[in-house]
Parts: sequence; C-alpha cells; structure tokens
Amino acid sequence: MRRRVTGIVASLLLASLGTILLVAYVQSARNEAVAGERMVDVLVVTDAIEKGTKAADIEDAVAVRQVPAKVKAEGAIDDVADLNDELVASVELVPGEQVVSTRFVTRQQAARGDVPEGLQEVTVPLEPARALGGRLSAGDTVGVFLSFDPFEINREGDKTPNTSHLELHKVLVTGVQLENAQNLGAQDEGDDEEADQPTPAASGTYLVTLAVDSPSAERIVFAAEHGYVWLSAEPEDADESGTQIVTRGNVYEAEAR
Repeated sequence: MRRRVTGIVASLLLASLGTILLVAYVQSARNEAVAGERMVDVLVVTDAIEKGTKAADIEDAVAVRQVPAKVKAEGAIDDVADLNDELVASVELVPGEQVVSTRFVTRQQAARGDVPEGLQEVTVPLEPARALGGRLSAGDTVGVFLSFDPFEINREGDKTPNTSHLELHKVLVTGVQLENAQNLGAQDEGDDEEADQPTPAASGTYLVTLAVDSPSAERIVFAAEHGYVWLSAEPEDADESGTQIVTRGNVYEAEAR
C-alpha cells in the first residue's frame, strides 16, 4: 500500500514538473521571438477622442508605446507634431488603437462626410456681408434668410410687398471658397495698440455650399436668382421661435411677437 501511494505521489510530482518545464519553454521561446523583432514607437489612444476633435487638442489623450514593427498600422505616427494642428478626427478614436494620419482630415472633408443621407449640396455666391463677413467654415451650421423686392403679380401692375424671412434653420455648411479675395491681411495678435482696431473687411464673392433637402434647395436657388440670401451663425442651441415673414407693414411689430 505504501509503495502504491509513493508511486502516485511520484507520478504527480513528475507531471507537475513536466508542466512547469513546458510553460517555461513556451515563455522562453516567446521571449526569444519578441527579442528578435524590431520594436518601433507609435502613438496609441489612451482616452477616447471624439469625432471632430482638432489634432492640436489630442495630446493629453495619447501616449507613445513600443510595438513590434510588423504590427505597426499603415500611416501610424509617433508624434502629434506629425499632424497639422487644424486637421480633425474623421471618426471616433477608441483607447488602445494606434493613431493613424489618415484618420485626420480637414474640417471641409469632415463636413462632407457628415452630410446626412438624402440631402443634396447647393452652392450660392454671396457678398461678405451676407456670409457673416466671411467668418464661415465647413462644419458650421447657419440660418438662411430669404429676402425679395416686390414682384408684379398681375397685368394691372399690382405687386407683392418687400419680404424677408428666416426660412431655414441649422443648415450644415460643407464648403466655403472665396473668389477675387482682397483685404484679407490679418492683424498681428501681439500688437497691443492694434488689438482693438477693426479688421479690414474682406471683399470678393464667397461660394458657400449648403447641405439641404430638395424643397429647401429650390427655395435657396430661387432666392439667389430673384432675390437675396443672407446667412446667420446658428449653432445647435440657437432659439428658432418667434420668426415670421417680415414686410414693411409689420417690421415694427417684431418686438410685440
């Protein structure tokens, strides 16, 4: 009986020793394999980066890590300085993934990618005053005002009144171009004496592309052809209430609404 127990114990010890030796061998082989690979630096996301975040603002959400060269993603970078500060993340970046340069695009490219399905884009030429003085960028949302001079409505010469109305709300701007640009010199921000001076107004024609549904595209084109289009800065939290078609007959009633 004692010999049988001794044999069982010996067998268990031998099995345990074999398992330990096998694990040690596998780990050693793994370490040797990794040691033989070239390691490279890459930026890795440590905190989630929201879509639309500027490259200049991601430094606190990334860190440099070493990975085997064979697993480095194509286009992966190892320094935030490798990205243009004005580029933005085209998608949400999650912790653990490598920072890839192709995930960062211009605001205009990002805005085009954000055009909701079913909308179309229409471009209108606008004087600077009608386009927020040129302070527009792709990705902004705007209110669209349509204004009209009187139209003749019959052979007797009867005419409609002058009208203006904030017709469309929170319209996505997907592109801004400037033709015949003049007076675009920026002030030196470090010059305290000129800091309070007004910036010279831009002149030229802004080509503003808007993403809208089909009926809205018709209204915008009609106003651009036969009236006037004005844009306002209209962020997501802007109040849309209290608007109406304004004419000479009710323009002074606005405060009463």
